[in-house]
This record gives sequence, structure tokens and C-alpha cells, in this order.
Amino acid sequence: MTDSTPVKPTAKKAAKKATATTKKTTATARKVTATTKKATTSKAAPAKAAPSKTAAKKTAAVKKTAVKKTAVKKTAVKKTAVKKAVAAEPGARKTPAAEPSTALVRRARRINRELADVYPYAHPELDFENPFQLVVATVLSAQTTDLRVNQTTPALFAKYPTPEDLAAANPEEVEEILRPTGLFRAKTKSVIGLSKALAEEFGGEVPGRLEDLVRLPGVGRKTAFVVLGNAFGRPGITVDTHFQRLVRRWEWTDETEPDKIEAAVGALFPKSEWTMLSHHVIFHGRRICHARKPACGACPIAPLCPAYGEGETDPEKARKLLKYEKGGYPGQRLNPPQAYLDAGGVPAPPLGAG
Repeated sequence: MTDSTPVKPTAKKAAKKATATTKKTTATARKVTATTKKATTSKAAPAKAAPSKTAAKKTAAVKKTAVKKTAVKKTAVKKTAVKKAVAAEPGARKTPAAEPSTALVRRARRINRELADVYPYAHPELDFENPFQLVVATVLSAQTTDLRVNQTTPALFAKYPTPEDLAAANPEEVEEILRPTGLFRAKTKSVIGLSKALAEEFGGEVPGRLEDLVRLPGVGRKTAFVVLGNAFGRPGITVDTHFQRLVRRWEWTDETEPDKIEAAVGALFPKSEWTMLSHHVIFHGRRICHARKPACGACPIAPLCPAYGEGETDPEKARKLLKYEKGGYPGQRLNPPQAYLDAGGVPAPPLGAG
């Protein structure tokens, strides 16, 4: 008879528990492995780095620039509004827009034509009988009026009629004659020096070339062009204080240096017109378009002038500002051209006359 021993239920439960525990251990191990992989992946691909200091500075600079641009735009808008408001006021002068070159040439030439009608007798306002007298008189005209020069030169040329005579003159005697013109010591040195240069280098004759004239003591481009244009008939632009003032007032140029003004204005006119253009402009500057009180109300070119209104616009008051023959007063020359006398001009009085 076989003795069989049955399996106890407790042993079966223990076996089941062991199997379950093994499964749980395996699952836990898998979870650990997965967590490790995630951690490794996170390290390999880090999250977005925080912005560096340089990047932060750049961002701040861009923001500041944007703020500034916005402020500038607001300021521009305000300025535009102010300009419109000022322009809308009665009698306000409008700022002219940039003028095309062709329109500028036409306007400049029309002004010159109008001035030629007003001053058909325009001429150099220094008395002279030959190129030597003209170059000396022009040098003496610095920092004084042509009238004062014209009242002084008769005595000078009576005593020293040629370059050789003036070159050998006693400086003290020349100074005494030139005293009324101001800066007489410097002027004496210049006229004696240029006379010596004429006597020694040019045979006592005034040269007719620009490059030779500007080599003479006291002679610059302005003086040289006066001599070339009026003693030799060679075109030149005389850029004196009147000429500079008026061409800027008329907006022919905004240059301030004489040589640049000369080039800019010369480009607007044929070379053949340069000398008379200079006379027309200078005459107008001395008689009507004054530096401090232009007689706008009596100006014949007022419709063409961008600066109209800078001076007196009332016709009656403006007429009282006119000078020389336009105002019924004597001119600057003791011996003016006949055309000037025919136009109603009056000769200037000699030195010392009441």
C-alpha cells in the first residue's frame, strides 16, 4: 500500500508569492532603467540656456534706440506743426523749397536784366584815367568808401603820376596824403610796393593777366577783376561786400567764401556778362538793397526777391532810404561818366568841400 503525501496549500501560496515578487522586481528594474535613460537624455539635450549678459545688453540697446526713434518722430511732428502754424500767420514769410538749377538760372538772369534797365549807367565808382590809377585806387578802397578814395587820389596822382614816381616816393609824404582813407600806413606800403613791382618787373605797365596782377602787393582777386574788367575789357566778377550780401539774399548761392561765390555765380551767367553783372549788383546794394535797412517798398525787383520783407515795405518810408542818385543825392565820383549825369546823377564834392 503506497503512502502519498499531499502538497500543502501553504507551499502553493509561497510559490505564487515568489513569482509575483520576481515580476515586481523585474518591473522595478525596468522603471529604473527608463528613469536613467531619461536623465541621460536630459543631460545630453539641456533646456534652453538663460540669455548671456552680451545678449541682454544688445536687447536693451535695441529697446533704447527704438524709444529714441519714437521720440525723434514725435519731435519732428511737433516741429512740422509749429512751422505750419507760423506759416499760417498773416504776413509770415514762407521758406522756399529747393529751386531747380534751370529755374535758378532763369530767375538770376531775369534779375540782372531788370537791374540793367534800372541802372543803364552802372560803372566802376572809382575815378581813374588809366590802369595804374585804377589799380592804386582799388587797393586804397579797402575798408573805406569809393567817395573817400576819389577825394584823396587827385592829390596823390598829381604828385606821383607814374609807377616810377610812386615807387621812389617818401613813405611819410604818401602817408600824409592817404591819411583820410584810413589804414594809411598799410596802404602806403602796398601802393609803393606795387609801384616798385610794376617798374621793375613789368616795365612800368600794369599787366593784363590775372596771374600777374595777383602777384602785386595788396592786389587780390577782387582788385584784379576790377582792373581786368574795367581797364582791359576782360570779364570778371567783383565779389565785394555788397555783391556777397545780395547774391545770398537772392539765394543764388549759400557760399560764404569769395572765391566760391565767384564760381557759383559765374556758372549762372555767360562770361561776357560778368563785369556788368558786378556793376549792376553793387549799384543796387549801395542804393536800394542796404545791409541793415533794405528799401523793399521801393525795390524794382521785389517780385523776384525771396528776401522781400526783410526791410521797409511801405513805399513812402522806403523811398526815404534811397541813396545817391536814386535818393537825389550826390554820387561817389568827382568825374562820373556822362551817362550817369544824363540819368540825373550828381558829381561828388571834392575833399574839404562843404
